[in-house]
Amino acid sequence: MTTTLDLSRSRDAAASPARRPNLTGLTRPALAAALTEVGLVPPEKAKMRASQLWRWMHHYGVTDFARMTDVAKELRAALAGAFDLARPEVVERQISVDGTRKWLIRMAPGVEVETVYIPDVGRSGALCVSSQVGCTLNCTFCHTGTQPLVRNLTAAEIVAQVQVARDELGEWPSPKEDRRLSNIVFMGMGEPLYNLDSVADAIDIIADNEGIAISRRRITVSTSGVVPELRALGERTQAMLAISLHATNDALRDELVPLNRKYPIAELMAGIRAYPGLGNARRVTFEYVMLKGVNDSPAEARALVKLLSGVPAKINLIPFNPWPGSPYACSDWGAIEAFAAVLNRAGYASPIRTPRGRDILAACGQLKSDSEKERASVRRARERAAGLQKTPEAAPAPGNEP
Repeated sequence: MTTTLDLSRSRDAAASPARRPNLTGLTRPALAAALTEVGLVPPEKAKMRASQLWRWMHHYGVTDFARMTDVAKELRAALAGAFDLARPEVVERQISVDGTRKWLIRMAPGVEVETVYIPDVGRSGALCVSSQVGCTLNCTFCHTGTQPLVRNLTAAEIVAQVQVARDELGEWPSPKEDRRLSNIVFMGMGEPLYNLDSVADAIDIIADNEGIAISRRRITVSTSGVVPELRALGERTQAMLAISLHATNDALRDELVPLNRKYPIAELMAGIRAYPGLGNARRVTFEYVMLKGVNDSPAEARALVKLLSGVPAKINLIPFNPWPGSPYACSDWGAIEAFAAVLNRAGYASPIRTPRGRDILAACGQLKSDSEKERASVRRARERAAGLQKTPEAAPAPGNEP
């Protein structure tokens, strides 16, 4: 049994016009069923038709039924009347000085998420996707945790983040070699295990070999430690597991990751050791954000080695990425290197993650989509109305204005 929060806003649903179902978020069985339920395809041909549509949607990335040239013209028109393939609106695009890209994507009125592409990660590049709008966990070092949870994302909305990235990177049809997007990490907004049904369906779609075709070994799901869902995650997705740890004792982790009060470290470690498929070829990644004077001493590094004893693991050391109003500072570089040295001597791979996209608030822990800043488009409209339109040279860069 999965834990899924139903936090959709009924008043928003009532105010929004009825939309045609979007096929891009359906698994193969659900796609075949949808075609028969509307009476467009007889049951005996549903699987074949679903495979045709699947390849057009997920291998070629089409958003128009008219382009599906191996489907009869009459059926294409009927499909266009019953279903949708449209992408969500990209509200803002930002590119960091280091090449990191961030998109603010509007899934529905009042429902926006941030998605980040990081080049030169994994085989070629990683996409950090969101699973919820906002978050309930309130981790004190994380900017996303300051945004109240709006609702879970659907599988279609999760897959759409990958499709938007591929649109913008020019990666259709799905490349077999030299792809720029090779890895998916569920490390964006939200706690994936509080939306496991949609996350699992999205992974099924993303990993399908006849579509987007990103291997499950290159898909990582990061959780703060929703222990009852760990086994289900492994069994349903075969995804790589990452744990947002950040402390080695309950007192400190209770403060940094309040979910620890519900699932303390001993319970979390027991759940990790039981994760399906765990082994040297499928190591757990432990994420450890380096907070100056809080969790960065050599003694805490030794405690981390002891805590992870017997667990096939690697440890990502994450220099803290500042955000407006944060109560923490990043550890000094010497302290981070000394911490890593303790882990390395114990035999653990412990790369120090290079901060990426800090200048556009796209780095780890910085994502947040509710507007405490005035959007560039809103500012321009206001300025036009007041007759004070600024020239492009004089306008500040969108996305970081106070």
